[in-house]
Amino acid sequence: MRSVEPMEGYGPAARRRRSVIRRKEMPLWQELPLLLVVAFCLAVLIRTFLVQAFYIPSGSMQSTLEIKDRVLVNKVVYDMRDPLRGEIVVFRGTDDWAPEVTEAVSNTFLAKLGRTIGDLVGVSRPGERDFIKRVIGLPGDKVACCDEQGRITVNGVGIDEEYIAEGFNSDLSQPPIPGQCTSRRFAEVTVPPGQMFVMGDHRSVSQDARCQGPVPIENIIGRAFVVVWPSDRFNSLSVPDVWKKFAEDQPTAAPARPDPQPKATPIIAADVLPLLIGVVLSARSGMSFVTRRRRLRA
Repeated sequence: MRSVEPMEGYGPAARRRRSVIRRKEMPLWQELPLLLVVAFCLAVLIRTFLVQAFYIPSGSMQSTLEIKDRVLVNKVVYDMRDPLRGEIVVFRGTDDWAPEVTEAVSNTFLAKLGRTIGDLVGVSRPGERDFIKRVIGLPGDKVACCDEQGRITVNGVGIDEEYIAEGFNSDLSQPPIPGQCTSRRFAEVTVPPGQMFVMGDHRSVSQDARCQGPVPIENIIGRAFVVVWPSDRFNSLSVPDVWKKFAEDQPTAAPARPDPQPKATPIIAADVLPLLIGVVLSARSGMSFVTRRRRLRA
């Protein structure tokens, strides 16, 4: 019987050659630095455009937020809509706002390097001009304190602020003192266009719009939406029901940003993530173009 010759490239010798080809992995000492660079770039992108961790340095928002809590701040939400009353926001204070916490910092090279890297990835402490407060009034609102029950009023409506813990409200009997927030009482303020009236939940220690004035809405860094650290305090920071009900009965008196300016479209994380993922996959495969061509010829 006539024997059948194996086709070229499919004989036992060819199969043996293919069996010895193994996936070529990049050595760990080469792969690890590349993965660290990619992870760092991802952290910078996320921190810059999407979400940033924020350290709570003072007790001005107790007991909603405790000192040393860490919250996540959504940095894109107000690009799509205006802030709402009752939301907790992080913002840059104006020149009239005095820092709540001033701490001595080391100026050694390593300390400065650590602060720079921490700021890039969003885990450093906030700057002296960064604050976190609750939005009480929006443009056109008339905010004052107090009504007969000792509550703040917005557009003449008393607000039952259940999130203020007992003993954390400011003194009702003390007369107002210009430049200080020690008294609960303050004269009616009409929030100017493009600005917001913010207050801390611990009214007896918070230095806020009562004595330092409203803040431009454009100074908002983002909305704090969840407590992530310590783990036993994990909790969402939703708008209290009293403010939801108030918004239904009292729509915003004026647009938050009456003359919005178009923003230049930045390079966002979504544009760069596929490229970085491709770099990681290429690093893990560790094969050059020449190697792939050789395998195809085998």
